[in-house]
Amino acid sequence: MTKKIIISSLFVFCFSLILAFGAQAQVTTSDPLTGLDQTAGAVTAFQGQTPEKNFIQSKAGDIIGIVLSFVGVLFLLMMIMAGIMWMTAQGNDQRVTKAKDLLVNSIIGIVIVFAAYAITTFIGNFVTNQFIK
Repeated sequence: MTKKIIISSLFVFCFSLILAFGAQAQVTTSDPLTGLDQTAGAVTAFQGQTPEKNFIQSKAGDIIGIVLSFVGVLFLLMMIMAGIMWMTAQGNDQRVTKAKDLLVNSIIGIVIVFAAYAITTFIGNFVTNQFIK
């Protein structure tokens, strides 16, 4: 049994080394943002927009992005906490029910947050396209 474990571990180790050598990348420029600037210049969506022109929209988007990041982290922490509660319940039905409720409530909360974001985006795009041209 131990011989199989040693051989399989050695195989996995050698295979991971082979994959690691294939993953090395060549850096051709000293500034890594050069390629990003060239790619962004090729996309027409970023041309003609200055930060002053869309200042309020960009700041509101930044704030919404930060808030959604915190909501995502909070959702992840609640899911982990509910999973730990469920695993450590040791057959206690009350703790299992509490963990299930926390799981369901956190999923409902994230669905509500993303639905609110989607509705707000839809209404914002509708108002922008209808009234501001």
